[in-house]
Amino acid sequence: QLQLVESGGGLVQPGGSLRLSCATSGNLLNLFAVAWFRQAPGKDREGISCISSSGDSTDYRDSVKGRFTISRDNAKNTVYLQMDNLKPEDTAVYYCAAEFHAPRPCQYSSSFYMHAYWGQGTQVTVSS
Repeated sequence: QLQLVESGGGLVQPGGSLRLSCATSGNLLNLFAVAWFRQAPGKDREGISCISSSGDSTDYRDSVKGRFTISRDNAKNTVYLQMDNLKPEDTAVYYCAAEFHAPRPCQYSSSFYMHAYWGQGTQVTVSS
């Protein structure tokens, strides 16, 4: 069983930055590809970024490409999402998901995370 805990969310002004973390106890996260998802009020959950288990493959949804950076530190059992130049439309609950049987290169479509481990989410609000 893999328990994921997201942190780092909060309230930030447009143009600001946040770094989300997705951490787990134990040392198994290095076996899993990880994706970040978000769900805004009244909208479907959408995948926004992914990283392979080794970190050599990443991908981003167009709406966040160039502003968000996914990375991982397997020694710390943590995956990060650096979010820069945040916009009001980035407001959502952000979730991480870890999938053992993940395709390569990584994919952020939710269809690949149907049997993944999920965190509880962290709220990101971008507002002036």
